[in-house]
Amino acid sequence: MTFRLTIDEPRWHAAIRRAAAQSPGLVPVIKGNGYGFGRERLAELCGRLGVDTVAVGTEAEIPSVRLGFHGTIAVMAPLGTADLNPEPRPTQVLRTVAHASVVRHLAGLGAAGPAAVLELDSPVHRHGVTLSELAELAAPLRQVRLAGVAMHLPSGGDRRRVLESVHLALDALGRAGIPLSTFWVSHLTPPELALVRAAHPGVQVRPRIGTSLWLGDRQAFRASGTVLDVRRMPHRQAVGYRQRRFAGGTLLVVSGGTAHGVGLYASAAHSGLRDVLKGAVLGAARGAGWAPSPFHWAGHRLHFADVAHMQVSMLAVPPHLSAPTVGDRLDCDIRMTVSTFDAVELRPGVSEPEASWPAAS
Repeated sequence: MTFRLTIDEPRWHAAIRRAAAQSPGLVPVIKGNGYGFGRERLAELCGRLGVDTVAVGTEAEIPSVRLGFHGTIAVMAPLGTADLNPEPRPTQVLRTVAHASVVRHLAGLGAAGPAAVLELDSPVHRHGVTLSELAELAAPLRQVRLAGVAMHLPSGGDRRRVLESVHLALDALGRAGIPLSTFWVSHLTPPELALVRAAHPGVQVRPRIGTSLWLGDRQAFRASGTVLDVRRMPHRQAVGYRQRRFAGGTLLVVSGGTAHGVGLYASAAHSGLRDVLKGAVLGAARGAGWAPSPFHWAGHRLHFADVAHMQVSMLAVPPHLSAPTVGDRLDCDIRMTVSTFDAVELRPGVSEPEASWPAAS
């Protein structure tokens, strides 16, 4: 009863090295579920890449990353005033400051405060100090152990406007008299990073990269579930927790459920009438028991026969398709950032020497 991640290790490693080579100053992001691979595994690979800094989402993720990585760890979640207490904090850790009030509190701690990165507001508008607040924060920031400035940018949208927001922010720092040595940035492509470096030659640009580093080659790994049971069902037979009427054919029980990330749907913004109508049609189909599943068999995407259970899914194989047998494995298209696996299988290959992992520039 195993929901498994199988990794073509040589191919995956090669993709990681290619992405790292295209990103001078790379700061790998290791957060959440470790992009499906686990934070500990990614931390060990960062050591092999030779990077000096990685980024995590929250302070709670530091211990697991520290098991495999011994350099600097940047925490991207912003500090709150309640976090500024006299208790000892881990060394070699950079904290994010994204609110003017926290900057002032941190200034009061002086050298006793943690090293911090100032987060600026961006087109994402998730959090960050606004450009209009910079002038009044110049004096307090002189009392802070400032390790640079960061922006968390959109991954899509009008890229010209995204780059313009970066240039405006860096220029505003200069006008406010806030020194900038290091710029930590998320979601800029290599060509966009080159443009920023050319426009601000005195600034060290450190790209924080997660998805394109770890998930850049989707053919290097695959998720799969094990067929646990196969049953022929008559037309209109009630099945599952919800007792939906089965359309006929073969009922499969496969490992992989909500505990693994199967059957979880991410919210999505509708950009127009077409998307709204598409969402309505898909919602009606799911309500009628025709929800498409992420599992595939014999080149066909199977439908859920019931809502996904915690550790298994019930699937419908249409009458015209030959059914798998118990023990067969079904490929599963799943979002790696929400996935948890019972087992990780590394496909055997020629072991790569340590010299093939050049230090990141």
